[in-house]
Amino acid sequence: METLSVSQFKSTCLSVLEQVHKQKKRVLITKRGKPIAEIVPVLSRSPEIPLKDTLTFIGDIISPLEAEEWEALG
Repeated sequence: METLSVSQFKSTCLSVLEQVHKQKKRVLITKRGKPIAEIVPVLSRSPEIPLKDTLTFIGDIISPLEAEEWEALG
């Protein structure tokens, strides 16, 4: 794993991020010789769709309901 000081990272930030992305490598950022952060590539994953496959349509979803079908009206 490559190690960079904060000042080195600051001056080459965009190129370091591009290398992490393209080469799938990790980079350790240090401050005064002590690790403070690690940059890791994002793993490819499918986009999450909240509530996907949780809804079931029963009957006609286009035509409006009759007045007597509304519970709130009674």
